Amino acid sequence: MSGGDVALIVALLLLLLDLAIRIGSIIVIPRNRRPSTAIAWLMAIFLIPYVGFLLFLLIGSYKLPKSRRDKQHAINEFIVETTEGIERVSRDTPWPPWFKNVVELNRTLGAMPLVGGNNATLIGDYDESIRQMTADIDEAGRYVHAEFYILSYDRTTKPFFEALEAAVKRGVTVRVLLDHIASVRAPGHKKTVKMLNSIGVTWHFMLPVQPLRGRWQRPDLRNHRKILVIDGDVAYMGSQNVVDRSYNKKSNLRRGLMWQDLMTRLEGPIVAGINAIFITDWYSESNELLLRETRAITDDIIADEPDALDMQVVPSGPGFDGENNLRLFLALLYNAQERIVITSPYFVPDDAMLYAITTATQRGVTVDLFVSEIGDQALVYHAQRSYYEALLRAGVRIYMYQSPYILHAKHFTIDDEVAVIGSSNMDMRSFSLNMEVSLMVRGRDFVTAMRGVEDRYRTVSRELTLDEWHKQPLRSTILDNLARLTSGLQ
Repeated sequence: MSGGDVALIVALLLLLLDLAIRIGSIIVIPRNRRPSTAIAWLMAIFLIPYVGFLLFLLIGSYKLPKSRRDKQHAINEFIVETTEGIERVSRDTPWPPWFKNVVELNRTLGAMPLVGGNNATLIGDYDESIRQMTADIDEAGRYVHAEFYILSYDRTTKPFFEALEAAVKRGVTVRVLLDHIASVRAPGHKKTVKMLNSIGVTWHFMLPVQPLRGRWQRPDLRNHRKILVIDGDVAYMGSQNVVDRSYNKKSNLRRGLMWQDLMTRLEGPIVAGINAIFITDWYSESNELLLRETRAITDDIIADEPDALDMQVVPSGPGFDGENNLRLFLALLYNAQERIVITSPYFVPDDAMLYAITTATQRGVTVDLFVSEIGDQALVYHAQRSYYEALLRAGVRIYMYQSPYILHAKHFTIDDEVAVIGSSNMDMRSFSLNMEVSLMVRGRDFVTAMRGVEDRYRTVSRELTLDEWHKQPLRSTILDNLARLTSGLQ
């Protein structure tokens, strides 16, 4: 057989392989995916067949391994069996007529009940948040559970680590979870691991990508939660990682970037709900189920104060069958009657959320959106900007938190009734790929406090107008539109 014949056969085989990839993709990719995501993957594969196909094999599945999903289902059943639901909540003021259905939705999706008798304090100062967490760790007598997307030992967080070390020396059990990929990428990672080992805490990576050790899932499925629980009495949750405000990256330091976050300190029965999230993730990573430190979420004495808050924890992520956070957000957006205020650093909505927001303005609801004026992630920043014109035309008021700050807080308020705070952005990554935790709060005092935070944002932000938007250069429009296409690759 001549060299020309061999080349012809190879060319025919490659042609057949190319055709098989294209036909197979049309059959496989649209199955159980939203159309926008399927179209994005199909475009990638048809334009760059072999590269696109290999990328799909690597990151095309947004589901966790079956063993992890089974653990999540087992924990959910345990939570349902050991909690009483919504019987012991505040009834001193009438619920909005739609609220019970939203509570039931969250209970169905994430297993957690609505519980009353809680107190909450918002902390918007970055260093003060770390200081208060450190102070509460110093008071720990039984256990400390710390779970953060990024936990890094540096000059700012040194007191936090020293408090963990002191707790261990007092005989307190200290357990720590940190996301594998995010932590490895963080500057000073080796120093952090060395510190965790030296102070004697028990710790694990979350969602480790270590194929040689048999640990593998889609590498960009991440645990994005930020929670801290002390003795089952106090909990923290929100948007802030345990790391210096600059994230210690040279590019951030060069630009002078500083992160602006919002955390909440919680007391009451809801702390057991936050702890249940940690227990679930600890079980997933260690195979150790912490039954001794689990108590029914409604076991605490319900506070009698008139300003006690009703709260519901809403976990979400690829371990669940549905997009719990997206469904919660949509339910609240469609039930808003007067006002919606959204704060999200990475705002890349899917069609359902975009329709919910624009429909709200068409119903006469006032909608404000707080975003950062500048971005730290170029693709997300430009994808986000591609939605501004549609939002402005619909009547959404967009406030841009001015540089050099990155507004990293994640929360929103509905009328004067309900607020949500947590780790979840309003983007497709948080809806489908990241493990997140959100907290729905009913209580006018909490919403009023959140409005105060929003008002402070407004004083240091500038409002983007449609006229200003139309003056942006063509190159920005092209970049925005191209980035929008890539956001669907999930």
